[in-house]
Amino acid sequence: MTTRVGVVADTHCPEFLDKLPDRLFEILAGVDLILHAGDINSQGSLEALERLAPVEAVRGDHDRSLGNLPPSRELTVEGKRIVVVHGQRSRWLEEPNTLLWTLSLGYFQPHRGLPRALRRRFPYADAIVYGHTHRARAETIEGVLVFNPGGVHQWSPATASKRLRAGRAQGAPGKSPGWFEWCWLQVARHLRRYQHPSAGILEVDNSGIVARVIEL
Repeated sequence: MTTRVGVVADTHCPEFLDKLPDRLFEILAGVDLILHAGDINSQGSLEALERLAPVEAVRGDHDRSLGNLPPSRELTVEGKRIVVVHGQRSRWLEEPNTLLWTLSLGYFQPHRGLPRALRRRFPYADAIVYGHTHRARAETIEGVLVFNPGGVHQWSPATASKRLRAGRAQGAPGKSPGWFEWCWLQVARHLRRYQHPSAGILEVDNSGIVARVIEL
């Protein structure tokens, strides 16, 4: 028997997305379970996904309103131990990575050490699902699948410019970008290399786990 698991991360809705993309629901139609690896941003996003299948979610660094969610989960699917975690680390690692990625206009690949760090953190897992980096990645490290489905929301010249326009249009305290984000967006709107929105599917049976990334 094969269990199909939908994998989602970094939806950022309604923080940066007005609504979850229709394409996401098409990809996830018929799955048996959905894993959300954090930066969900609202209970409404979880409820929308729960209309498709049961959802197991963890808290990301943008999920302050979802404090009831755990920072990690471990569940068993077809006898395989799957860990779900967002993946953020110390700001002393995070901020330099983000700065270099932005100043390089997307050419620098950040967080390259994160998959191995997660493998060390969860040594008994058969698979580790994470988010946070917004970069789709599937690799096997010492026999363990470490899988990031990519972000449903992705920064690009179009989304950075949209965020700037939305901030000017709203003009309300707490809704417009702060000065630091505004400065960052001025650079981000000139990105030359960026990821496309995506989600993932895991096919799990007693022989192993197969991961696929699907662009939205």
